[in-house]
Amino acid sequence: MAQAIRETHFPDLKLLKRGKVRDMYDLGEHLLMVATDRISAFDVVMEEPIPDKGKILTQISLFWFERMKPLIDNHVVTADVREYPAACRPYASVLEGRSILVKKADAVPIECVARGYLSGSGWNAYRETGEVCGIRLPAGLRESDRLPEPIFTPATKEEVGVHDINIDFEEACRRVGREVAERLRELTLELYREGAAYADSKGILIADTKFEFGFHGGKLILIDELLTPDSSRFWPRDSYRPGGPQESFDKQYLRDYLLSTRWNRTPPPPPLPPEVIAGTRQKYLEALVRLSGDRHGL
Repeated sequence: MAQAIRETHFPDLKLLKRGKVRDMYDLGEHLLMVATDRISAFDVVMEEPIPDKGKILTQISLFWFERMKPLIDNHVVTADVREYPAACRPYASVLEGRSILVKKADAVPIECVARGYLSGSGWNAYRETGEVCGIRLPAGLRESDRLPEPIFTPATKEEVGVHDINIDFEEACRRVGREVAERLRELTLELYREGAAYADSKGILIADTKFEFGFHGGKLILIDELLTPDSSRFWPRDSYRPGGPQESFDKQYLRDYLLSTRWNRTPPPPPLPPEVIAGTRQKYLEALVRLSGDRHGL
């Protein structure tokens, strides 16, 4: 297990921004997207990183970007560090496996969420109103029930530390235009169905996920990450029992620990014990191995 990387420092490269997980560098024509080992829960970044998490997320995204190419192009230029600009070479050992050189794109200003199962904020909204993002659902559904059909439930993009806000389709149209919103809905559901069917064949149920899109050269492409445990709820199919929360390959394991501490969900977060760090890493790694069939040396 390699030493965990909570933050990158590349003095010769122009740091554009630090997100919850990724450090972005502006290389001129392209961006360098580096997945650190930071992990957040309840919109708060933990003090302790999860070793190899950034590499695992990067390899899962690369797997899906390649698989989804027949449906839509993406922002990947290369993930081969040897093909990066010369200024990156001094940092090759850090960049290896956890970075992608990507096209610059104008990000669509909404999160594109697909839900195939009733969980999380969707379950909370359904209990209160019988709807999720303006979509009326059948009565009598239980937590974690599979929905009759996957649904598109967009959300706002908020700053780090602020939770995204679910919106209905008409609000999405107001924000991006009806034609773009309809295309985003179509792509989101198509990508979700393709991803969920493949994951199911590997013993993973994708309960929900969010996609990020952007415009590059006037064309809509996939950006950011794709169908990872950070952007999705992954459940083991063999232990799936609707009617309550599910076991997971994602951050729910960490969330459950944090809830047990009665933390108030505001900084600073409680320290993570070694066994929680190791357990979280194992959940992420198992998802990668199941999906890709490859440990990628991790």
